[in-house]
Amino acid sequence: MSAIRIYPHADITQLEFASQNISSIRARLAAAGVRFEQWQASAELSPGASQDEVIAAYRADIDRLIAEEGYQTVDVVSLNRKNPKKDELRQIFLREHRHGEDEVRFFVAGQGLFSLHINDRVYEVLCERGDLISVPANTPHWFDMGPNPDFIAIRLFNNPEGWVAHYTGDNIADRFNRLEN
Repeated sequence: MSAIRIYPHADITQLEFASQNISSIRARLAAAGVRFEQWQASAELSPGASQDEVIAAYRADIDRLIAEEGYQTVDVVSLNRKNPKKDELRQIFLREHRHGEDEVRFFVAGQGLFSLHINDRVYEVLCERGDLISVPANTPHWFDMGPNPDFIAIRLFNNPEGWVAHYTGDNIADRFNRLEN
């Protein structure tokens, strides 16, 4: 079930808010400038499915987002626990970084934990199948797929180069929760 937890960025022991209610999640994120929606993830795809399979299955949704927001690049992260690079990829995403444009992810299978460092708060958002999250440009964040990844996410960017991370050098991600799947 999708969930949100909000902490002061300096103290993970001081949980300020937690909810699994979609309306509450959406409202808290909207107040922070983050788009969060639930869509139909109707195609039955297994983590590890190819990018071409996933894009073909969700072409109408992708085209709608491109028309609405002008995205230039679409790719797919499709990982399962058998992927030999899973540990390396996890470490890349776990370092706090930002992008020069919005990062949109639509989860079509599985789950992942987005942590957004906005002002003096950390918003941990557990995204699951059907969730769409749009991390605004220049928002420091990190993503945890867990030690046993099992998810598919479609990513959309305004940047024709796709996923380009600008690491902050802050080790804040080391102090916060992980997805233990």
